[in-house]
Amino acid sequence: MNNSKDNNIENKKINNNTTNIDTEKSSSSIFSKTVFVWIGALISCLLWGSAFPMIKLGYKEFDISSDEMAAQILFAGIRFVLAGILAVLLGCIFQKKLLFPKKGSIPLILKLSCFQTVGQYFFFYVGLAHTSGVRASIVQGTNVFIALIVACLIFKQETLSTKKIIGCIIGFAGVVLVNLTGNSLGGGSILLGDCFIILSTVAYAFSSVLLKEYTKKEDPVILSGYQFIAGGLIMIIAGLVMGGRIQQVTTKGIVDLIYLAFVSAAAYTLWGLLIKHNPVSKVAVFGFMTPVFGVITSLLLLDESSGFSLIHLVSLILVCIGIYIVNSSKEKTTS
Repeated sequence: MNNSKDNNIENKKINNNTTNIDTEKSSSSIFSKTVFVWIGALISCLLWGSAFPMIKLGYKEFDISSDEMAAQILFAGIRFVLAGILAVLLGCIFQKKLLFPKKGSIPLILKLSCFQTVGQYFFFYVGLAHTSGVRASIVQGTNVFIALIVACLIFKQETLSTKKIIGCIIGFAGVVLVNLTGNSLGGGSILLGDCFIILSTVAYAFSSVLLKEYTKKEDPVILSGYQFIAGGLIMIIAGLVMGGRIQQVTTKGIVDLIYLAFVSAAAYTLWGLLIKHNPVSKVAVFGFMTPVFGVITSLLLLDESSGFSLIHLVSLILVCIGIYIVNSSKEKTTS
């Protein structure tokens, strides 16, 4: 009996020592440095925000109209196959080894791709074709709130505190306010525009909680990179079967497509590394900058400044305040 107790105590000591060593390694990484966290997180948010106007510019360069759903899906599929390849290559460079999924990881990759790439970006690409870049940036800011609700109420990964509820209410108020402007700021269909953007955030929410579960035992770079490739191939096949074709190819269009692939690969890889080496709350608080960058880049790159009003500015501020409140809520850690 005594030997059994001694062994248990010894095993606990070994486990504790291993945990301490892992923590020390994590804290000594460059990705845990405060300055690098600030720079890295802001770069990721800037990249994600710039995707809104770049997708609309891509539609223009490849002559894809708002009613060509199949071509939009095909365009998205090409982007994400390229993004997956780039993400895996970046992962290989960072980790200094070749990255391939294990046999047991393939079902997880396919399941994740159904939400993170196919589901999320089917609704996002079609929705963005029916609304403006500024409106889409503001509406997609709700992804933080929807992800929180899914994580708290469905998967029980977090607790839904009063502070988080207040943040959600303020953020959703911003989305409601921007829709009170009707079809201004770019026109389009509210149903196929804003509603589809919201559905894309629902798919994103489920992909986030699945990724959090899967990365407990799997490499996040492998999961993200290969799910991009799998999801992209599914979207390419679906787009072609539905009759989608790229009728026009320009040099600017190719550059735009490569940039969008880089956005996904670089932003997801960088964000994943920051999350790995820091508390989630320390990184997630920067998420409120994505809709800000989305609005700014849309105003700069698209001809939408004439329709931007005080209501849209207030809506953006409300969404950002809500996201900040949600992310600044302290979580109790469990051992």
